[in-house]
Amino acid sequence: MGESKIVHSALVTYTSMISLLTLCPPFVILLWYTMVHADGSVLKTYEYLRQHGLQGFKNIWPTPSPIAWKIIACFGAFEAFLQLALPGKRVEGPVSPSGNIPVYKANGLQAYAVTLISYLSLWWFGIFDPAIVYDHLGEIYAALVVGSFVFCIFLYIKGHLAPSSSDSGSSGNVIFDFYWGMELYPRIGKNFDIKVFTNCRFGMMSWAVLSVTYCIKQYELYGRVADSMLVNTVLMLVYITKFFWWEAGYWCTMDIAHDRAGFYICWGCLVWVPSVYTSHGMYLVNHPVNLGTLLALFILVVGLLCIYINYDCDRQRQEFRRTNGRCLVWGKAPSKIVASYQTTSGETKTSLLLTSGWWGLSRHFHYVPEILAAFCWTVPALFNHILPYFYVLFLTILLFDRAKRDDDRCSSKYGKYWKMYCDKVPYRIIPGIY
Repeated sequence: MGESKIVHSALVTYTSMISLLTLCPPFVILLWYTMVHADGSVLKTYEYLRQHGLQGFKNIWPTPSPIAWKIIACFGAFEAFLQLALPGKRVEGPVSPSGNIPVYKANGLQAYAVTLISYLSLWWFGIFDPAIVYDHLGEIYAALVVGSFVFCIFLYIKGHLAPSSSDSGSSGNVIFDFYWGMELYPRIGKNFDIKVFTNCRFGMMSWAVLSVTYCIKQYELYGRVADSMLVNTVLMLVYITKFFWWEAGYWCTMDIAHDRAGFYICWGCLVWVPSVYTSHGMYLVNHPVNLGTLLALFILVVGLLCIYINYDCDRQRQEFRRTNGRCLVWGKAPSKIVASYQTTSGETKTSLLLTSGWWGLSRHFHYVPEILAAFCWTVPALFNHILPYFYVLFLTILLFDRAKRDDDRCSSKYGKYWKMYCDKVPYRIIPGIY
């Protein structure tokens, strides 16, 4: 019976991988088409495809143009240059399963500031019009779909032929290896970390750049930026600023410290983030909503509060780890569990598990304000169409799944100590509910 369940679970996972590999690329293009050319209406897109069939889908799919490739290449090269060239503090990541300690240069906030200042300056001085990016958005996404697949193939081959560390290896299944990745910390040379580039410097940075692009495009179309677009953009930029301020903390999360560099992470950050994560702003460009001062300010304040709580959750845990538990949490000495574990090399290490403050409410409470913040920067689109809320739905599913995966990983890592932690903090995400 146990083997049957394991086989069933493996088949479900394998089927999910195949589905994501085949369905994600078309969805990205359909999302762009619906937001830009079908007024955000899923029904309009559905009717068009129903009437025209496969030929209709071919008509929708844009051809990657030379200007699209040029925009992607310039942006990617600029971010790679900033990642390598800007000064930054030396930061050590968490000990890997093989006992390695990755080293990073924390210069994300500087790169973020330089990127936005440069982008706005190019527009302000008439050197480059960001509206061109919006006008060629479909071609850019089509190019990213193809280019990122090629990039993931490169990662697969590199993982087999030239892994960067002992935190690598094959499962023996080509699909699994391509999807999950071969390496935990792939690098080009000694200093260029590939996951930092894909996740942070391309994915998150493109989110910010596209948000600004949508504002500029709406301004060029209507001569002003609607308060709905301003609320949407301000909240996202504050959230992204928080991300880069806390970037070194992100390097300790599942994305970097546990998920390997494959299609799931790298293609997702190179394609899914710039398309799905910005889709509500994409919709607002041609559908400006006037919220009114009071409603706009209310949404803005609630959204900022959610972002702050999300930040404070991470800050609280970072401070607890930095001081080895010798700090105050909400004005009191923190409650904690000292947990021991073994690396794959057999070395015994210890970790401190925080059980008070935000982390005493639930094991992943920080996901609650993150989901609510996403709702706040989406709700300016109002409720004429459901598709602008796809990101909120996707984020909720992603974070709930991540919470479960993290719990499973910690249970395997810490054993009885994790059970003690779960007994003390019984709720996974939503206090009193789940």
